[in-house]
Amino acid sequence: MINRIPTNNRLLADVRHLIDAARRRVAGAVNAELTQLYWQIGNRVNVELLQGQRAEYGKQVIVELAKQLTTESGKGWSGRQLRYCLRIAEVFTDVKILHTLCSELSWSHLRQIIQVDDPLKRDFYLEICRLERWNVRQLQERINSLLYERTAISKKSEDTIRQDLDLLRDQGQLSPDLTFRDPYVLDFLGLSDSYSEKDLESAILAELQRLIIELGSDFAFMARQKRITIDRRDYYIDLLFYHRRLKCLVAIDLLCGRPHKSSYVALIVMWRSARNHHPDWM
Repeated sequence: MINRIPTNNRLLADVRHLIDAARRRVAGAVNAELTQLYWQIGNRVNVELLQGQRAEYGKQVIVELAKQLTTESGKGWSGRQLRYCLRIAEVFTDVKILHTLCSELSWSHLRQIIQVDDPLKRDFYLEICRLERWNVRQLQERINSLLYERTAISKKSEDTIRQDLDLLRDQGQLSPDLTFRDPYVLDFLGLSDSYSEKDLESAILAELQRLIIELGSDFAFMARQKRITIDRRDYYIDLLFYHRRLKCLVAIDLLCGRPHKSSYVALIVMWRSARNHHPDWM
């Protein structure tokens, strides 16, 4: 009979951590190598075969190359995959930039983002995806829900957008225009066509984690129906949040209505610097 040696719980946890960390490093290294391989293939195909041609000749070249690669190297080299290779080489002309991104974003992330045509919009998704650490599904949901178009930054000039994105990338400085959105998408609440503001508030609190995902990962929930006193009058904030990166309080007022015979939800967002906030807000 074999006697089992008792295992120290801390030792077991440490070993598991070492194994998981090694697996993440290996996965990251494989991802970086594959992504750079796809860039190199796309760059070589474009320079040596297509020479900038993307019309009928280009399509024929891609189809024929895909057939040859599939025969010699197996599945995974379809015409669609080669077009992704061409696209990533076209978007990231400097492979050093791509190498930096590979440490934080997978090929699956990049494959979604490179399909965005507008350069500023594409950079927005790159930086916010890195900041909030979206998985691939969350990234696709944000793109499909037109997150960029719903942020305040999209209404600004190109110079302002570029400046805010550069500050976020280079200094980690997040501007309010990159944070707040209009409108917010709350389909995940599953509310019927007719509901009250109280129903809406209850549904939000029941799905608070998903609401924070929609708002942004730096939001922290503080209180509901928070009473504040201004000029000796009492007001009640439906939902009060704190934004860690902006260091500000965010008050949300919930409104329900029926414009054009369809129900809608408005989140009226008011924010105030935590350094100058009203004392009764805390």
